[in-house]
Amino acid sequence: MILYVLIAFALYLVLNQVLFPQLTTRQQITGVSFSTMLDDLDANKVEDMDYTAGQDTQALYTLKNDSEDVAYRATVMPGSENYLAQKIDESDANVNVIIPSNDSGTWLYLLITFAPIIIFFLFGWWLNRRMKKAMGDDNPSMDFSGGFGGFGGGGLGKSGARIVASKDVGVTFKDVAGQEEAKESLKEVVDFLEKPERYEAIGAKLPRGVLLVGPPGTGKTLIAKAVAGEAGVPFFSISGSEFVEMFVGRGAAKVRDLFKQAKEKAPCIVFIDEIDTIGKKRDGGGFSGNDEREQTLNQLLTEMDGFDNAKGIVVVAATNRPDSLDPALLRPGRFDRRVPMELPDLTGRKAILEIHLRDVKTQPPIDLTAIARATPGASGADLANIINEGALRAVRMGRKLATQEDFEESVEVVIAGQQRKSTVLSDHEKQVVSYHEIGHAIVAASQKEGAPVTKITIVPRTSGALGYTMQVEQDEKFLTAKQEVLDKLAVYCGGRAAEELIFGEMTTGAANDIEQATKLARNMITRFGMSEEFGMMALGTVQNAYLNQDTSLTCAPGTAERVDEAVQKVIADAHARALQILRENKFKLHELARYLYKKETITGEEFMTLMRRENPFMPGANKPQA
Repeated sequence: MILYVLIAFALYLVLNQVLFPQLTTRQQITGVSFSTMLDDLDANKVEDMDYTAGQDTQALYTLKNDSEDVAYRATVMPGSENYLAQKIDESDANVNVIIPSNDSGTWLYLLITFAPIIIFFLFGWWLNRRMKKAMGDDNPSMDFSGGFGGFGGGGLGKSGARIVASKDVGVTFKDVAGQEEAKESLKEVVDFLEKPERYEAIGAKLPRGVLLVGPPGTGKTLIAKAVAGEAGVPFFSISGSEFVEMFVGRGAAKVRDLFKQAKEKAPCIVFIDEIDTIGKKRDGGGFSGNDEREQTLNQLLTEMDGFDNAKGIVVVAATNRPDSLDPALLRPGRFDRRVPMELPDLTGRKAILEIHLRDVKTQPPIDLTAIARATPGASGADLANIINEGALRAVRMGRKLATQEDFEESVEVVIAGQQRKSTVLSDHEKQVVSYHEIGHAIVAASQKEGAPVTKITIVPRTSGALGYTMQVEQDEKFLTAKQEVLDKLAVYCGGRAAEELIFGEMTTGAANDIEQATKLARNMITRFGMSEEFGMMALGTVQNAYLNQDTSLTCAPGTAERVDEAVQKVIADAHARALQILRENKFKLHELARYLYKKETITGEEFMTLMRRENPFMPGANKPQA
């Protein structure tokens, strides 16, 4: 505040000197009689004159030989204005006639004098409010104590946590599906918050912290709200990134303020999302002691040690990078309970779809089991998006009810993107894509334990795919045998093999297939122990099990070269196997590719019907029995 006033006062002085010099110049004004002024005019001594007309007519003038800072003022006698005008005309004086307005000059003077101060005062207040909001104060007031230079803290130490009253949480365990194990683990926390005396009687203590660990979109925030909703307690929600500030110490102040508010509202749930932002492992170097993130983490550790869990404060944190968290944060007494939030299985996906389908008007029958089968590896957020995309498609099609077709199409939209109607393939490109996709499908259909083909299309998608072959497992699988991995590699190679077999050339359409095949073959050797050369030896580790799952090699450079050679051999064998299957079914390859070229999209039933149908023109058909 003081800084703003000093700046405003300095600007006021500058404006007076530069823009309004008449307010500070001619300080020495001498009053003279009307006759003296006439004598000066007769003697031609007057250089400049300001003649102010009005009820009190005055003349302010300077003499030629005097300093510019010396001026004379004379009051014009009433009735002598014309005489004075004649004298002025006869002299060489420069005259400026001023006709005053009806407004008072005093108000103009005050406005000019204090306007800079008022403007800068208001600007400083506005800037102060903006800074408070940026630093976490979501409700800045007219308090000018905050700002620069240590003139107050303002709202920079406020936690900024969003508080949801118990009656407004609106989420219970009935709204959470696909995470039955997590719900069972958290029901104990709810029971403690509702009936703490049962646990205190036996000497048990409430877990101070619960760490929710899982991939993005699995419902970590939702289940934390459900705990608060089931227990009927307030819910504090804040992201880990909101603690980190540009000013050192502000993050620690926010942690203190958060737990202060929690103690006032106890019992309650404090939810910290993305806790890895502030809970990363501390550096062992000697120059990180003043790091803002480290100070925030230290304050969080102190607060979790300091509060009395008998009051019913439970800290629930969520992360998808548990390997990066500081060990001090994970020890018992801080985050006592670790709850995995895995991707839902087939039953869980169906239950999640049922929850999100509650508010959507549908036209029966809706087979959610088929949709759940078509979405292996989908998170709860993905499934919610699929239901929403299906409802949006129904609106686009001009219907008031969503159908099974809408939701099946929405699965493809989420996986491969919208249909790309602007992409028009040439006849040759369309033929290549048709043979490519049928190559995948025939190799897949030739596998004994492979997932059945459910759809084949050559309609381009916004994801960049010019077509795709969809396979859906009938049952959820948790183990994969070596032969199944080899079968899947052969399916990946089926598209390129069909291109080489029919057109004798290679295209870029197999780029994604090659990438997926290489990744699977490398995992087969380095992680799954399915290589005869290396056996049961782990040659790589997964960087993050919940994010990209990239594998880094943990072997010598010479061994890495041998791994590359083994990967190349596995893929080459799979490619040769795919070529052999397509050579044996070359007639069917032509027949199905022409059919797909004409229809553009065919179902798995159509594909299998044509695949199994005997054609009299097929080589070897209707041969006489031996």
